Amino acid sequence: MTHLPELHGEHLWLRELRATDLAPFERVYTHRVLTRYLGLDRMDARQAQDAFAQCLAQPYAHPRRKHTLAVCAPGDDTMVGTMGLLVEDYGSNAMLTGLVLLPDAPVRGHGHEAGRLLMAYGFGPLGLHRIWAGHRADHARMRDLMLAAGLRPEATLRQLFHTQGQWHDVTTYAALAPEWRASATPAERAVLADSHGLLPA
Repeated sequence: MTHLPELHGEHLWLRELRATDLAPFERVYTHRVLTRYLGLDRMDARQAQDAFAQCLAQPYAHPRRKHTLAVCAPGDDTMVGTMGLLVEDYGSNAMLTGLVLLPDAPVRGHGHEAGRLLMAYGFGPLGLHRIWAGHRADHARMRDLMLAAGLRPEATLRQLFHTQGQWHDVTTYAALAPEWRASATPAERAVLADSHGLLPA
């Protein structure tokens, strides 16, 4: 079994999901508004519980490809959102996935920091070269978040996924390790320098 270490930034931190996170996880993925721009449809309670069980099983996969983490406020380990990293099966690439913050989350306005912490982990201990992310083309507010995370615009993928009864275009962004490292904050440089990689439980 492998676990990511806690990843601490200035305004938030990330940790592995725990069994006690079911309620906020279910709140996120059954919420009509919070799931509006995700690449999957809103779940019912049973679907959310099944998805949560799959997330809890991620550290047991070998090699581990999926990393779904809880977003927490400094000094508090209560889950207030999720963020993920999906390591691709080829090359040295990964995709940032599923940034969602609860409406009352004290870390709102700092979502890009969750992405940056995961990118630091990907470019550091995981040894990745390229990390990319995307958002629905009609979700214009996400552009600023992507840029703040250090991702550069790349392309628009037409009708990439189908939710809410229709196909959606996705705008993609990417960062390369040598370029991104130059913009790392002190907290991110600490993550980059961690040579332990995935921690055994």
